[in-house]
Amino acid sequence: MRVHFIVHEDFEAPGAYETWASRRGHHVTFSRVYAGEPLPADAEAIDLLIVMGGPQDPAVTVEECAHFDSKGEQAVIAAAVRAGKAVIGVCLGSQLIGEALGAPFAHSPEKEIGKFPITLTEAGCQHALFSDFATTLEVGHWHNDMPGLTAQAEIIASSVGCPRQIVAYSDLVYGFQCHMELTRELVERLIAHSENDLSRAADYRFVSTAEQLRAEDYRQMNEVLFCFLDKLEARYHASNA
Repeated sequence: MRVHFIVHEDFEAPGAYETWASRRGHHVTFSRVYAGEPLPADAEAIDLLIVMGGPQDPAVTVEECAHFDSKGEQAVIAAAVRAGKAVIGVCLGSQLIGEALGAPFAHSPEKEIGKFPITLTEAGCQHALFSDFATTLEVGHWHNDMPGLTAQAEIIASSVGCPRQIVAYSDLVYGFQCHMELTRELVERLIAHSENDLSRAADYRFVSTAEQLRAEDYRQMNEVLFCFLDKLEARYHASNA
């Protein structure tokens, strides 16, 4: 499988998504836009497009952040969806999927940074790709916003702080507002970037301290993510058989 990552910042790395791709022997390519690497010209050489998170939101312009081309990324996402590719968006990436499909992003009711539970909706409990998810599962969070919903979208999971944690846009297109890719190494990068937010943890219901973040074990949620990715890969191959 040919997996392409769009990465907005070095501290918002693919983490467990890249681990999965490596373990499965997939061909992995990158658009590290923070380092000046270009977006793919089209989706022809991609089977699975994974758009990562970042401190930006889809409304940020290239004048405000020179390395972030929201409209360009939305065009790549739309092309991948039209071509029947598998697409995953993480945090900012999930919001960009919604925007690419005509659904504007929104601000989440709560800022969430840490490891907190999400709960599957009825649609999530019945969805074949999420059969390895417990009804309630603790996962990583690092966000203020959430993806928009198209008329066809199904909310797969929500949390107390955010009603749109996982969204299924189609059989092959998914938005993860939550961060199931977090590892301890990746968390250290995020902590280094988020000193101001974490210093004010007591001001928010769902913001952990750096010490709490370092004490968490992220391996179980990574393994659950791997199960989802295996099922998505199988569905993609079946749809292209």
